[in-house]
Amino acid sequence: MLTLAHSSAAQSGLLPAEPLWRRVPTRDADGVRLSDFMMVIPGLRTWSESRLMQTVDRIDGVLRAHRHAVVFADLNLRINVLWVSVRPIPGIIVHLAALIHALVPEAKLVAPQQR
Repeated sequence: MLTLAHSSAAQSGLLPAEPLWRRVPTRDADGVRLSDFMMVIPGLRTWSESRLMQTVDRIDGVLRAHRHAVVFADLNLRINVLWVSVRPIPGIIVHLAALIHALVPEAKLVAPQQR
């Protein structure tokens, strides 16, 4: 569920991704507008590979457990940002952000946005 983007293909075997604005869906399959939120994880790109992969697994676990709500997720290691697009379910952004923060205390909600 979680897509990883990185500035260097050599590190961790991750490949650069297209710009986020080209990949983020704005509507679901039924045409319903989606909501987005962003979390910053300071220092993420400098973490050891084992810590990074443990963090990715934790975030991915939260997102998979809420796959009914999560439509898209991208973790950009170059800028230490997690972007998540969700169905417009009341309270889902705060709920997911709190769960992620509980497992990854460094993760901070930047700005929920309604489209």
